[in-house]
Amino acid sequence: MCAGLLAHALVRSFRGRWFLRFFILLPWAAPIALTAIGWYWIYGAGIPEASVFNWFLVHLHLESATNVTNWLGTPRAAMSSIITVQAWRMIPFATVIFIAGISSIPQEVDDAAAIDGATGLKKFWYVSLPLQLPIATVALLFGIVFTATDMTVTYVLTHGGPFNSTHMITTWAFNLGVESASLGEGAAVSLFMLPVLAVVAIGMLMFAKRAEVT
Repeated sequence: MCAGLLAHALVRSFRGRWFLRFFILLPWAAPIALTAIGWYWIYGAGIPEASVFNWFLVHLHLESATNVTNWLGTPRAAMSSIITVQAWRMIPFATVIFIAGISSIPQEVDDAAAIDGATGLKKFWYVSLPLQLPIATVALLFGIVFTATDMTVTYVLTHGGPFNSTHMITTWAFNLGVESASLGEGAAVSLFMLPVLAVVAIGMLMFAKRAEVT
Protein backbone atom coordinates (compact mmCIF):
# COMPACT_ATOMS: atom_id res chain seq x y z
CA MET A 1 0.00 0.00 0.00
CA CYS A 2 2.78 2.42 0.91
CA ALA A 3 4.65 1.63 -2.32
CA GLY A 4 1.47 2.14 -4.35
CA LEU A 5 0.81 5.54 -2.82
CA LEU A 6 4.42 6.57 -3.37
CA ALA A 7 4.28 5.44 -6.99
CA HIS A 8 1.12 7.44 -7.64
CA ALA A 9 2.77 10.52 -6.17
CA LEU A 10 5.96 10.05 -8.20
CA VAL A 11 4.27 9.61 -11.59
CA ARG A 12 2.96 13.16 -11.39
CA SER A 13 4.96 15.91 -13.00
CA PHE A 14 6.62 18.27 -10.52
CA ARG A 15 9.96 19.98 -10.09
CA GLY A 16 12.67 17.70 -8.72
CA ARG A 17 10.75 14.49 -9.51
CA TRP A 18 13.79 12.64 -10.85
CA PHE A 19 15.90 13.61 -7.85
CA LEU A 20 13.17 12.39 -5.51
CA ARG A 21 12.88 9.12 -7.46
CA PHE A 22 16.63 8.62 -7.14
CA PHE A 23 16.51 9.39 -3.41
CA ILE A 24 13.71 6.85 -2.85
CA LEU A 25 15.44 4.18 -4.94
CA LEU A 26 18.77 4.66 -3.15
CA PRO A 27 18.04 2.27 -0.23
CA TRP A 28 17.51 -0.57 -2.71
CA ALA A 29 20.53 0.28 -4.86
CA ALA A 30 22.97 0.73 -1.96
CA PRO A 31 25.02 -2.31 -0.83
CA ILE A 32 23.13 -4.31 1.79
CA ALA A 33 26.08 -4.74 4.13
CA LEU A 34 26.87 -1.01 4.03
CA THR A 35 23.31 0.07 4.82
CA ALA A 36 22.97 -2.57 7.55
CA ILE A 37 26.14 -1.29 9.24
CA GLY A 38 24.79 2.26 8.94
CA TRP A 39 21.56 1.26 10.66
CA TYR A 40 23.57 -0.64 13.28
CA TRP A 41 25.25 2.61 14.30
CA ILE A 42 21.97 4.55 14.04
CA TYR A 43 20.47 2.13 16.55
CA GLY A 44 23.42 2.74 18.86
CA ALA A 45 25.62 -0.30 18.11
CA GLY A 46 24.44 -1.96 21.30
CA ILE A 47 24.77 1.22 23.36
CA PRO A 48 21.30 2.77 23.86
CA GLU A 49 22.73 6.14 24.89
CA ALA A 50 24.54 6.39 21.53
CA SER A 51 21.42 5.79 19.42
CA VAL A 52 20.43 8.55 17.01
CA PHE A 53 16.78 7.54 17.43
CA ASN A 54 17.01 7.89 21.19
CA TRP A 55 18.66 11.31 20.83
CA PHE A 56 15.68 12.56 18.82
CA LEU A 57 13.16 10.92 21.17
CA VAL A 58 14.80 12.47 24.22
CA HIS A 59 14.93 15.95 22.65
CA LEU A 60 11.31 15.61 21.57
CA HIS A 61 10.46 14.67 25.17
CA LEU A 62 9.02 11.33 24.06
CA GLU A 63 11.24 9.33 26.39
CA SER A 64 13.41 9.96 29.40
CA ALA A 65 17.17 10.41 29.06
CA THR A 66 17.66 8.00 31.94
CA ASN A 67 15.46 5.27 30.44
CA VAL A 68 16.17 5.08 26.72
CA THR A 69 15.19 2.17 24.47
CA ASN A 70 17.75 -0.53 23.80
CA TRP A 71 16.82 -1.09 20.17
CA LEU A 72 19.04 -4.11 19.61
CA GLY A 73 19.13 -5.47 23.16
CA THR A 74 15.51 -6.46 23.84
CA PRO A 75 13.54 -9.04 21.80
CA ARG A 76 10.58 -6.84 20.84
CA ALA A 77 12.64 -3.74 20.04
CA ALA A 78 15.18 -5.78 18.07
CA MET A 79 12.46 -7.39 15.98
CA SER A 80 10.88 -3.98 15.31
CA SER A 81 14.28 -2.61 14.29
CA ILE A 82 14.87 -5.42 11.79
CA ILE A 83 11.38 -5.07 10.31
CA THR A 84 11.92 -1.32 9.92
CA VAL A 85 15.19 -1.78 8.03
CA GLN A 86 13.71 -4.50 5.78
CA ALA A 87 10.71 -2.30 4.98
CA TRP A 88 13.04 0.65 4.28
CA ARG A 89 14.90 -1.53 1.78
CA MET A 90 11.92 -3.22 0.09
CA ILE A 91 9.52 -0.28 -0.34
CA PRO A 92 11.69 1.43 -3.03
CA PHE A 93 11.81 -1.78 -5.07
CA ALA A 94 8.03 -2.19 -4.88
CA THR A 95 7.60 1.49 -5.74
CA VAL A 96 9.56 1.07 -8.97
CA ILE A 97 7.40 -1.93 -9.92
CA PHE A 98 4.23 0.07 -9.22
CA ILE A 99 5.51 2.99 -11.30
CA ALA A 100 6.04 0.63 -14.23
CA GLY A 101 2.52 -0.74 -13.74
CA ILE A 102 0.95 2.71 -13.61
CA SER A 103 2.77 3.70 -16.79
CA SER A 104 1.21 0.72 -18.58
CA ILE A 105 -2.38 1.78 -17.75
CA PRO A 106 -4.01 3.28 -20.88
CA GLN A 107 -4.77 6.99 -20.80
CA GLU A 108 -8.42 6.18 -21.62
CA VAL A 109 -8.80 4.61 -18.18
CA ASP A 110 -7.61 7.80 -16.47
CA ASP A 111 -9.91 9.91 -18.62
CA ALA A 112 -12.91 7.71 -17.80
CA ALA A 113 -12.08 7.84 -14.08
CA ALA A 114 -11.83 11.63 -14.22
CA ILE A 115 -15.23 11.88 -15.93
CA ASP A 116 -16.76 9.66 -13.23
CA GLY A 117 -15.27 11.90 -10.54
CA ALA A 118 -12.68 9.40 -9.28
CA THR A 119 -9.64 11.38 -8.15
CA GLY A 120 -6.93 11.05 -5.52
CA LEU A 121 -7.31 8.14 -3.12
CA LYS A 122 -10.65 7.15 -4.61
CA LYS A 123 -9.04 6.70 -8.01
CA PHE A 124 -6.16 4.73 -6.47
CA TRP A 125 -8.46 2.40 -4.51
CA TYR A 126 -11.18 1.74 -7.08
CA VAL A 127 -9.38 2.13 -10.41
CA SER A 128 -5.60 1.87 -10.26
CA LEU A 129 -5.17 -0.74 -7.54
CA PRO A 130 -7.49 -3.38 -9.10
CA LEU A 131 -5.69 -2.98 -12.42
CA GLN A 132 -2.34 -3.43 -10.68
CA LEU A 133 -3.16 -6.47 -8.56
CA PRO A 134 -1.02 -8.82 -10.70
CA ILE A 135 1.90 -6.41 -10.46
CA ALA A 136 1.37 -5.94 -6.74
CA THR A 137 1.37 -9.71 -6.30
CA VAL A 138 4.67 -10.03 -8.14
CA ALA A 139 6.17 -7.24 -6.01
CA LEU A 140 4.95 -8.98 -2.85
CA LEU A 141 6.38 -12.29 -4.06
CA PHE A 142 9.80 -10.76 -4.69
CA GLY A 143 9.65 -9.08 -1.29
CA ILE A 144 8.91 -12.38 0.47
CA VAL A 145 11.65 -14.23 -1.40
CA PHE A 146 14.27 -11.51 -0.87
CA THR A 147 13.41 -11.17 2.82
CA ALA A 148 13.36 -14.93 3.46
CA THR A 149 16.68 -15.56 1.74
CA ASP A 150 18.59 -12.49 2.94
CA MET A 151 20.43 -12.84 6.24
CA THR A 152 22.59 -9.72 6.04
CA VAL A 153 20.34 -7.29 7.93
CA THR A 154 19.55 -9.69 10.78
CA TYR A 155 23.13 -10.94 11.02
CA VAL A 156 24.67 -7.46 11.14
CA LEU A 157 22.12 -5.91 13.50
CA THR A 158 21.51 -8.65 16.06
CA HIS A 159 23.32 -11.83 15.00
CA GLY A 160 20.03 -13.59 15.77
CA GLY A 161 19.82 -12.25 19.31
CA PRO A 162 18.96 -11.28 21.89
CA PHE A 163 18.24 -14.76 23.25
CA ASN A 164 17.79 -16.11 19.68
CA SER A 165 14.61 -14.03 19.36
CA THR A 166 15.39 -12.60 15.90
CA HIS A 167 16.80 -15.66 14.16
CA MET A 168 15.64 -16.27 10.60
CA ILE A 169 15.97 -19.60 8.83
CA THR A 170 19.02 -18.25 6.98
CA THR A 171 20.81 -17.02 10.09
CA TRP A 172 19.89 -20.21 11.96
CA ALA A 173 21.29 -22.32 9.13
CA PHE A 174 24.48 -20.23 9.02
CA ASN A 175 24.86 -20.48 12.77
CA LEU A 176 24.47 -24.27 12.70
CA GLY A 177 26.35 -25.06 9.51
CA VAL A 178 29.24 -22.58 9.60
CA GLU A 179 29.71 -21.18 13.09
CA SER A 180 28.89 -24.45 14.89
CA ALA A 181 30.48 -26.65 12.19
CA SER A 182 27.36 -28.83 11.91
CA LEU A 183 27.16 -28.87 8.13
CA GLY A 184 24.47 -31.56 7.96
CA GLU A 185 22.10 -29.74 10.29
CA GLY A 186 22.76 -26.41 8.60
CA ALA A 187 22.06 -27.91 5.17
CA ALA A 188 18.84 -29.51 6.43
CA VAL A 189 17.61 -26.18 7.79
CA SER A 190 18.49 -24.43 4.52
CA LEU A 191 16.65 -27.00 2.41
CA PHE A 192 13.52 -26.44 4.51
CA MET A 193 13.08 -23.07 2.76
CA LEU A 194 12.85 -24.61 -0.71
CA PRO A 195 9.39 -26.26 -0.47
CA VAL A 196 8.01 -23.40 1.62
CA LEU A 197 9.07 -20.73 -0.88
CA ALA A 198 7.94 -22.93 -3.78
CA VAL A 199 4.43 -23.20 -2.32
CA VAL A 200 4.33 -19.43 -1.68
CA ALA A 201 5.52 -18.65 -5.20
CA ILE A 202 3.06 -21.01 -6.90
CA GLY A 203 0.15 -19.73 -4.83
CA MET A 204 0.89 -16.09 -5.48
CA LEU A 205 1.46 -16.61 -9.20
CA MET A 206 -1.89 -18.41 -9.44
CA PHE A 207 -3.52 -15.47 -7.65
CA ALA A 208 -1.82 -13.04 -10.03
CA LYS A 209 -3.12 -14.99 -13.02
CA ARG A 210 -6.69 -14.91 -11.70
CA ALA A 211 -6.38 -11.19 -10.97
CA GLU A 212 -5.32 -10.32 -14.50
CA VAL A 213 -7.60 -7.82 -16.20
CA THR A 214 -8.35 -8.64 -19.84
